[in-house]
Order: sequence, then C-alpha cells, then structure tokens
Amino acid sequence: MHTVGLLEQYARVAERLGYQVRHEWLGGGVGGACEFGGRKWIFVDLAVSPEEQLEQVAEALRVDPGIHLLPLTEEVARGLGIQRAA
Repeated sequence: MHTVGLLEQYARVAERLGYQVRHEWLGGGVGGACEFGGRKWIFVDLAVSPEEQLEQVAEALRVDPGIHLLPLTEEVARGLGIQRAA
C-alpha cells in the first residue's frame, strides 16, 4: 500500500485508541503524541514528507499499550513491528 493510504489506516487505529489526530503545519519534525486536557493527541506535521508523517503516527501507536488489544490488519501490524500470535 502507498504511504498515504497506510497513514490513513494508522490514523483510524489511533482514533480507535482514543487519540485525536490533528494535521497541522508545525514547521518540520515536531509532530507526535501528547496528552493534555484529559485527551490523547497525535499531531502530524504537514511540513514533513508523507513518510515522516507516517513515522510520527507509527511511533505513537508502537508505545501505546492498547495497540496489543486491537485487531489489526496484517499490513498495519507488520508496519508497526507488532508480532501476532498464530
């Protein structure tokens, strides 16, 4: 799948984990996850390439313990480096 399509899939997974995903012009490389106001956020920096945007979302998903509780497509699990039991 293309990077942009995978980014959309990752964003949907993030939303299932309770994140608000915001696409903002942040000037380069400062996107990622944070929590404030009792909500979880992922800021995706529009100033960087689609590949870097994908990595910003992927990193937030990788460190969220809830990711292991969600059903994921094989492609998403593989992209995040998540091993699934057979």
